[in-house]
Amino acid sequence: MTSVSLTVPVSLMVNGREVQALIEPRTHLADFLREHLHLTGTHLGCEQGVCGACTVVLDGKPQRSCIAYALDCDGSTVTTIEGLEDDALMDALRTAFSAHHALQCGFCTPGMLVTARDIIARLGDVPEARIRDELSGNLCRCTGYVGIIAAIRAVGAGRSPLVTPPRAVPSSMALPPVPAAAKRLPPTPVPTTADGRPTLTERITLAASPDVVWVTLADLHRVASCVPGAEITAIDGDSITGRLRVALGPIRASFAGQGSVTRDDTTRSGQLRGQGRDTGTGSSVQGEARYTVRPATAATGAGSELEVTISWRLTGALAQFARTALVQSLARQVLQAFTANLEALIAGNAPRMTRPLGVFGLLWSLIRAHLFGR
Repeated sequence: MTSVSLTVPVSLMVNGREVQALIEPRTHLADFLREHLHLTGTHLGCEQGVCGACTVVLDGKPQRSCIAYALDCDGSTVTTIEGLEDDALMDALRTAFSAHHALQCGFCTPGMLVTARDIIARLGDVPEARIRDELSGNLCRCTGYVGIIAAIRAVGAGRSPLVTPPRAVPSSMALPPVPAAAKRLPPTPVPTTADGRPTLTERITLAASPDVVWVTLADLHRVASCVPGAEITAIDGDSITGRLRVALGPIRASFAGQGSVTRDDTTRSGQLRGQGRDTGTGSSVQGEARYTVRPATAATGAGSELEVTISWRLTGALAQFARTALVQSLARQVLQAFTANLEALIAGNAPRMTRPLGVFGLLWSLIRAHLFGR
């Protein structure tokens, strides 16, 4: 029996940006936000609509995203905790949550903040009993709620209910304006494929001629050895079987799967598609890499230029590591390592790094670059 995967189009306005994707009808809104859009600030707890950790704002009202189908939300406006980053009322709540020790492990905090913001925006200054009643749909296993309630009361003190949409705070109730120099610019939209996968394009300059690079790329076993953590175990025509190992702190994942490769000698371009699954975490990854070898330009000098465009989707338990900025930085590090190893391979030497890259090492490199400019 042949299994048929049905996908349907969905269009949403998420955090002020129009998003279109092809999804399975069974996809819940929370899974769509986390796995398709990498908005992992929306946490998944009970997945039964009980704990409230997955609360988002749907068309102006709090909604448990784990029990809402993304398809049922077609045409709606969704705001996640990430979309409230520059919101004055949410900023006041974050400050109050910290001051009143209203969080410990932090797992319930995104949903708790979304609900807390709705309470103040809708009701203004309300007594403790009403806050407890309004918070009954958001569970916390750490704090005992005392700090959470104190934080909400502190922010709501003296406020009246908002008469405009929840995200627009009247000037009479808003916090002092943020100086223009301190305002954060909106994040640059990340390019995506038609089905919502983020993409990354890099251009690599190599000293070798295009013919030499193209011939080297034809040896898939040797090329795979240039990618940290990658290994090809079998090749059958255009089909390949292999694995990819990654290290995520204490988590070790090994994605075993299959793929296909196509090459066009005329244009010196190729495409690699693959998918794999890690049985330990139950996570799956889908990816595609397209590459073209060209003569180097006058600006880059002699040799060749290798243009690589990759797209990916990570689902399952490891999707929490799929924040776009993190994955893009990791992908760039992989491409940098691949470049160094490919140059060594062309020169007749062994690859310099074959062990999988770890997220903790990546985070340190990002912190170091931010603080020290290197």
